[in-house]
Formats: sequence, structure tokens, C-alpha cells
Amino acid sequence: MAKSSGQKLKLLYLIKMLQENTDENHPMSTPDIIKYLENQGIHAERKSIYSDMESLADFGYDVVQVQSRLGGGYYLGSREFELPELKLLVDAVQSSRFITTKKSRDLIRKLEQIAGKNDAGKLQRQVYVAGRIKTENESIYYNIDAIHRAIQENRQITFVYLDWNLQKELVPRLGGDKCVSPWALIWRDENYYLAAYDSEAKVIKHYRVDKMGQVEVTVSPREGVKQFSQIDVTSYTNQTFGMFAGEESVVTMEFPKRLIGVVLDRFGREVDIRPMSDTIFRVRAKVAVSGQFFGWLAGIGPDARIAAPEAVQKRYVQWLSDILREQSGTAE
Repeated sequence: MAKSSGQKLKLLYLIKMLQENTDENHPMSTPDIIKYLENQGIHAERKSIYSDMESLADFGYDVVQVQSRLGGGYYLGSREFELPELKLLVDAVQSSRFITTKKSRDLIRKLEQIAGKNDAGKLQRQVYVAGRIKTENESIYYNIDAIHRAIQENRQITFVYLDWNLQKELVPRLGGDKCVSPWALIWRDENYYLAAYDSEAKVIKHYRVDKMGQVEVTVSPREGVKQFSQIDVTSYTNQTFGMFAGEESVVTMEFPKRLIGVVLDRFGREVDIRPMSDTIFRVRAKVAVSGQFFGWLAGIGPDARIAAPEAVQKRYVQWLSDILREQSGTAE
């Protein structure tokens, strides 16, 4: 039998077929495989299918043959990503605020192709998240790639920082042209942040990645090695509320025991905790004292209080008083 030009692609088509069309519940019989290959312009005989499947198994593919009175067939037993793993990845993509709706759909479509046509529908039913707020910055992929490249190559970056206007558009911030040394990407409160050293201000600052536009890698080497080497990123992230910087201080707080989970979620399991009574415990943690920190405490309610230092306690009381005064003035 003269071989058609498609014979050279035969094994590739068989792999594609197994990945896209088969699983444990959907094996393909030898006649179906022959028909599939014929549709690709490749003539095949039953004996050659047996030989091809053995070759794929020898190469490392988990090709499983099912024997049954109905004819049996072949399917791909294991894949690079199993269905539960793909569901997890799809959920992460769908729920990530920093990935735009369009990019989310593109990524999920590619993950569905990995799952194969028989399981793609299961991923679609898995991913719906009602009311999820997504970013509008379509360049987010390329910005993150540029940031990673700058970190790996020890380079500074330039970008334009963006803000929302009343027309619901992301526009350049006044004075938003930046040149910084990127050091770490941080995931916090459903947002992606860049921790970078600002040489002009001589401090480490944070930037929402979805509000960064026109990110470019420069030829200038990074600065701020000493400043960033003094930071433990995990602890630093826990002490910074809403990624807003503030004066660092070790603060002692009191909470009822029922809020231990809230405290551990916020500060981590390594935080210093001491029982004060059967119902109250104290926690000492280094925090960036800011309005966001006070807002977190106020959100918990009267059950949370600052015990020390006195200066931070007074600032918190003043912060609450200012809000009450402003609200009272508005009500009048």
C-alpha cells in the first residue's frame, strides 16, 4: 500500500484524538479511529492501529485498551492536568479580579481544550461567579510579564499609573509617570500589587498592577537592595492593611476568643498571642498604622480594642471621633 503524505502525521493525529475525544467513559473503538483518520486524509488498517497504540504507550502516553463484547476501544488514562485540577485553575482565573473578563474567557477556553470535549461542559458549569468585579486593563498580561522580566534581569521599569474618572474610564493620573525598581509581586485582598523601591522618595511603595499602564523594562539596574533585603515579604504583607503604607509600630490588641480565626487570617499563625482570661486574648503584631488599619479594627466592632501603645490608641480614638464629627455635620 502506497503511503499518503499524511502517514507522517498519523501518530500526531492519534494523540490529538485521544486527548480531545476520549476518557475512561468514552473510549474510541478501532473502527471509529480508522474513520477519524480517514477524515484527516490518512488511510489506516486495524493492525496498524494496534502497532501505533503500542508505540504511543512505549513513548510514555497512558494509552488504555478496553476489552468488551461490544468491541472495546482506546482512551487516554491520565493527562497532564486531571479534571479536578482544571476546575481549580478555572475557578482561580474566573475569580481573579485583576484578569479582565475577555482574558478570563480566553484562558478558560484554552483550559477546556486541555480537558477534552467530553469534560469541557463540566468546566463551564463550574466557573460561574455572580457579580464578580473584573479589571478593565487589557494589557495586564503583558505588564506582569514585563515586571517578572525586570525582576529576573535586575532592571528598573517605567509605567504610567492610572486612576478611574467619573466616566468610568482608566486614565493617566496627574504626575503618574513612574520609574521604580520592582522587587516583588504580592497577591492581597483579591488584587495584585507590585512592591517597588522609589529612588526619589527613598522608600518602598506599592502599586496596583491593574492600574499600571505602558510598563517597559529599562536598561538601568535596580536600586533598593538594602531596603528590600530587610523585609520579610510574608510578614510585611500581613502588617500592611490594604497595601497602604504607614508608620510601622508594634501594637497590642485585645479580642474575644471567638475572633481568633479572624486574627490568624490577618496576621498569620506565627503572631504572638497570649490569653488574658477565659474570654479575652491579646495579640502583639507589627503593623503599618494607617486609616486602613483603623478601618479594619472598626469593622470588627467594639469587641476589638488597642491596648498599647498609648499613642496609637489615641490616634485610633481621634480617627473615630473625626469620622463621627464629619458624619454628624453631614446629617445636620
